[in-house]
Amino acid sequence: MPLQSQNGHQGHQGHQGHQGHQGHQGHGGPDPLAARLDADAGIEQVAVTVMAIWRDIDQALSPIIGERGVAALFNRSLKRAAATHPWLAAGRGAALDAVDLPALKAALLMQPPAAAAVGGAALFRSFHDLLASLVGVTLTNRLLHAVWAPTSGDTPVQDRLP
Repeated sequence: MPLQSQNGHQGHQGHQGHQGHQGHQGHGGPDPLAARLDADAGIEQVAVTVMAIWRDIDQALSPIIGERGVAALFNRSLKRAAATHPWLAAGRGAALDAVDLPALKAALLMQPPAAAAVGGAALFRSFHDLLASLVGVTLTNRLLHAVWAPTSGDTPVQDRLP
């Protein structure tokens, strides 16, 4: 996906370190934030972690569905998640064929840490559910396994894909 960096340049970003195992919400799909955030995470850690997960999603899915495909799923997921977390609408950039990570990060930074984490988790569940509605739950889980269930060895996502 065309990722826009803080300075407006597009490109793929590096992998952020993380540890832990797959987390789940009581409803919906997996919550990749649960395994990566400390219980007392501040807003900056929440925002940086959400950005890192989107970069991981990009690395996992762009070779398969293309950058525009990932961007379309991201923007649709953002719209769906904004139905219950209206502040997420501010995370949507002007271009629908790109993922505007700086806009999403700015929207996250305007929230208290707990609200940002809940909204971020809702966005990931929406993305998971939307992708699953298109390709099925089994394939979705396989495609996103490296993102949802990071290994403790902190291997970059591209090295964990089959």
